[in-house]
Amino acid sequence: MTSPASVRFVETDLDAIATAEGRVAVIVTPDGKLDPGGRRVNRLTRGALARLIEGGALDGKEAGDVLTLDWPSGLAARALDMVVLSRNADAETSRRAGVALGRAKGDKPLTLLGGTLKRPALVALGAVLRAYDFAAHKTGDIAVQEDITVMVRDPGAAEAAFSPLREMAEGVFLTRDLVNAPANHLTTTAFVAEIEALSALGVKVTVLDEAEMERLGMGALLCVGQGSASPSHLAVMEWQGGGDAAPLALVGKGVVFDTGGISIKPAAGMEDMTMDMGGAGVVTGVMRALAGRGAKANVVGLVGLVENMPSGNAVRPGDVVTSMKGDTIEVINTDAEGRLVLADVLWYAQKTYEPRAVIDLATLTGAAIIALGHENAAALSNDDALCEAVLRAARTEGEGLWRLPLGKGYAKALKSRIADVKNVGGRPAGTITAAEFLHRFIEDGTPWVHLDIAGMASVKAESVHAPEGASGWGVLTLDRLVRDRFEEG
Repeated sequence: MTSPASVRFVETDLDAIATAEGRVAVIVTPDGKLDPGGRRVNRLTRGALARLIEGGALDGKEAGDVLTLDWPSGLAARALDMVVLSRNADAETSRRAGVALGRAKGDKPLTLLGGTLKRPALVALGAVLRAYDFAAHKTGDIAVQEDITVMVRDPGAAEAAFSPLREMAEGVFLTRDLVNAPANHLTTTAFVAEIEALSALGVKVTVLDEAEMERLGMGALLCVGQGSASPSHLAVMEWQGGGDAAPLALVGKGVVFDTGGISIKPAAGMEDMTMDMGGAGVVTGVMRALAGRGAKANVVGLVGLVENMPSGNAVRPGDVVTSMKGDTIEVINTDAEGRLVLADVLWYAQKTYEPRAVIDLATLTGAAIIALGHENAAALSNDDALCEAVLRAARTEGEGLWRLPLGKGYAKALKSRIADVKNVGGRPAGTITAAEFLHRFIEDGTPWVHLDIAGMASVKAESVHAPEGASGWGVLTLDRLVRDRFEEG
């Protein structure tokens, strides 16, 4: 797994600034004031910072922006970064400033003169999240992430604040690594091995094989993987940190590669379908984060792991399969496979764990990208209170999320002539009809939120906290949701 940069908090040592290597970062307020660390650096650089400020370098800059001076005179560092940030900057701005530093940092060491910043831990988190590079399959000399050192007045308090954030970063990195991994390396079996490794953190892992799922009647999930040489699995991760309370269930779509099956996708862009296990990747990353920080909550993560391939054994358009619930499904399009996987995993989760709430995540529909682009995931729900809690958690963590409606009118589009339901409802409102298909597999009275992350799991440009590629979207949001709504004490 890609390791996050190591972060350490130390007492401010103005005498050590001149010899710090890599990059040095100082804080300047939006109105151009330097703290004691900044003033020391200004003296060491013979007034370079003051000249920049007086010359209007801050004009047009927003809180969280960074200005860089390369090879500054008077410092051993190769670059000096000036971070525009007020002492009492809010959480989002603090994290955004850290992201800007992480972008500039690359693999070099960074020393941040945090002074009396109110939220130095969040600045550090932003830097760690952005300073990510997936290099698992590159050869030659691979750069190793150097440390981030944050000088603050109270290192103990800063470290205490950062400790759980470090575990969140580990969860985000695990998700990104899984989503970035090529399908010949992250097979269904390899994914199971990554999940089983979480047992070292106290996560109880159970894996169902195809024979066990067949006995349970999971015909919807199993039909998706029947054309592949890779076996299908249902992997369950249980974290019991909250006494006897009913768990929150997190359910993820884990299609490790999606050709579309017999309804095969166009060749252009098919290489991106290594990310179709993004929902399962997020669930796995969240479980890593919760276990790492010892969350006082009961959470169960369930992921259906399959590969959707065309072959002589593949499910065909027009086939009828029977779900674990007992509903029969006419498969109109084999490229609408994720909802078939989730149908059985959702039903199993409810019947096995009787959860207090269910949240599923899936790279489910291209329609979500058409509707919301790459700025927001789509949320659809049968419970206003739970959905608002998820939306609020996403806002807090700076991860875009927008609610779309459900309704019986949309569900009518799924009516089948020969079975109980069909797996697609046509082009109109494709994200909503897909959610309505899943809604059929949610028991009455169970609060449920569906998150369609098709536009967010992996992107072609830099995202809020990440470089191009897998974003890790959702780990911070769901960890925040657990903190705010499901933890005890």
